Amino acid sequence: MSQQPAWEHFEHGADIGVRGCGPTLATAFEQAACALTAVVTDLDKVAATEAVALACTAPDHELLLTDWLNALIYEMATRQMLFSRFEVTIEDHQLRATAWGEPVAVSRHHPVVEIKGATYTALAVEQESPGRWCAQCVVDV
Repeated sequence: MSQQPAWEHFEHGADIGVRGCGPTLATAFEQAACALTAVVTDLDKVAATEAVALACTAPDHELLLTDWLNALIYEMATRQMLFSRFEVTIEDHQLRATAWGEPVAVSRHHPVVEIKGATYTALAVEQESPGRWCAQCVVDV
């Protein structure tokens, strides 16, 4: 029996862990991206009005996760945007995605931290059971 997609944070010293889970690997990566944005602001306050295409390639799922999250962090910093909706496809360690979001509005989004990068700390991508994938790592804030 599969569970609904979900994201959460987990404690890790001065940094923050992000975890995404869902029925597929791609959904787990999408949910990890939601957790990433939720480190910065309330996810519900970010309108999904502008689309940005992203692509990553890595030799394994774990490195693909950090590349994916770091690509999002880069886009957030250079475009001054926050993202709230993600569509990911993964095939042969190649990720293609669209992230939807909007420019940062400090008065509405109240960003609390700036994420410096996704790390290899607590890095894991696993199929926990049939229909349940989880992807996690610690992000440096």
